[in-house]
Amino acid sequence: MPHPASADSAGVSPPSPATVAVLGPGGVGGLLAALLSRAGHRVICIAGEETASFLRRNGISVRSGRFGDFTARVEADTALREPVGLCLVTVKHTALDAALHRIPAHHLDGGLLLPLLNGVEHVAALRDRYGAQRVVPAVIRVESTRSAPGVIEHSSPFTEIDLAGPQDRLAELAALLTSAGAETRVLADESTVLWAKLAFLAPFALLTTRYQLPIGDIRTERREELAALVEETAAVGRACGSQTDATRILARYDAFPAGSRSSMQRDAKAGRPLELDAIGGALLRAAERHGIRVPHAELLVRELTC
Repeated sequence: MPHPASADSAGVSPPSPATVAVLGPGGVGGLLAALLSRAGHRVICIAGEETASFLRRNGISVRSGRFGDFTARVEADTALREPVGLCLVTVKHTALDAALHRIPAHHLDGGLLLPLLNGVEHVAALRDRYGAQRVVPAVIRVESTRSAPGVIEHSSPFTEIDLAGPQDRLAELAALLTSAGAETRVLADESTVLWAKLAFLAPFALLTTRYQLPIGDIRTERREELAALVEETAAVGRACGSQTDATRILARYDAFPAGSRSSMQRDAKAGRPLELDAIGGALLRAAERHGIRVPHAELLVRELTC
């Protein structure tokens, strides 16, 4: 599912080396940290003491069919202690509040905060904390998992990022990310960016987690339920200003590798906290605000809450 145009294809010159902080070097953050480091940027991973110590000694090892197998050196600390031009926020939503104290706002003066989290409601909270001018609403589409400290398994044939905002403000950031390997585009409308992902992610996460099945089994054994849930999430997305289309979302599921599993499903199997409120809860709250009935989503959220 390639993007129609990337920053490089728009004629933006290759970016100069930057200093980038990564809050939460897990599956997504660890992959991006390694890619940015390999591309020549200075990367500071922000994590707990044990993880930071490990990364300082060993770097980040990536295993990827797309990017190859490599190890990238990174710096690491338990808090950001100097100004940076860019800070990626890639912690799980369940750990967001506890992690943000590691990123003092004054170290982002003149810099950008790029949250790559599931859901839609975190953007407002980050703006309140860091200022609207610093926060770039964005989403990432990738399947990447931290299998051990400092070890990242990247299994999807794509790593795609959408940024929301003015092209002239974000073209340089898009070029930086694209040149590192994450195909990135800039879209003007924030609702389109955030809800295009949530309308796809919510059925994927809720159904794979509820039934503990990969997407291939969901789209065959529970096709009617999948289609009904997609219709609900697409309707909420449209009410929130995104041009979400149920037929196109279903087509994306059909194109996914059959063994793909959601991160929520993996968290449930490992006994970790679920991002249920950020994904399912946000969907239900938006549906209620717009007076849209979503019985399939309500049932799944209720069953996963128990």
